[in-house]
Amino acid sequence: MIVPGSNSQALGAALAAETGYPLADVRYERFPDGERMASTPGIDSGVDRAVVVASTTTDAAHVELLQLQDAAREAGADELVTVLPYMGYGRQERAFEHGQPVSARAVARAVSTGTDRVVLVNPHEASVTDFFDAPCSVVDAAPRLADPLPPDLEEPLFLSPDAGAVAIAESTRDAYGRGDVDYFEKVRHSGTEVEVTPGDADVSGRDVVVVDDIVATGTTMSESVGVLADRGAAGVYVTCVHPLFARNARSKLERAGVSAIYGTDTIERDVTATSVAPAVADAL
Repeated sequence: MIVPGSNSQALGAALAAETGYPLADVRYERFPDGERMASTPGIDSGVDRAVVVASTTTDAAHVELLQLQDAAREAGADELVTVLPYMGYGRQERAFEHGQPVSARAVARAVSTGTDRVVLVNPHEASVTDFFDAPCSVVDAAPRLADPLPPDLEEPLFLSPDAGAVAIAESTRDAYGRGDVDYFEKVRHSGTEVEVTPGDADVSGRDVVVVDDIVATGTTMSESVGVLADRGAAGVYVTCVHPLFARNARSKLERAGVSAIYGTDTIERDVTATSVAPAVADAL
């Protein structure tokens, strides 16, 4: 049984179709005092496995996830798997100043209490898997980013935002079937000013695919698109697993001259062009 959170309904349906599991009837309600209740009246007692699929993009989504876990258990699910397509607070994997919380750890501990195991999709910080008390595995959805790309890219170059993220660019390139891989060099001049350059690769006349795990504010990504355009790239395509797009991130990218933006359904946006359901299904 697939039990989708309100932010992951399309992915839940895609995962149900991919696995053959039935899609649960989930109700999302709100009381007059503002409290929420997510319930699963359609789960039969004694169901073998319930798979809760919920991206926690907001604080409310975290509460909803915990309720869905509890509701599935209350309905009698023998095994409960929690899929976090996007894990909110996952980037706060350490305390940056004295007295701050390790938010990823706090969230992971809460999620662990209601599940038998956890599946994450491309967490921004790989170390967050250690915070879960339940067994936790990671799905690499980067190869799915190749699906919506035009098949006739001109001498494609796949660029990652930094050296540490080259693997995600390589996964996308390998799935696409051809092209080179490089990464941006970042030089920080101040707390707010970052200079980005696309390594040593020649981008003139080539189509460039910028690959990242997440686009949040879009500031660095839009600066990168601008640099590539100035260097004569034929086209610049932005791809990401998690299209968070906080505030005016989308407008920043459009103004920078991006050719197209593609994301997955870990966060359902208008740029969602491919689903992570096949990759997640393999992990179940």
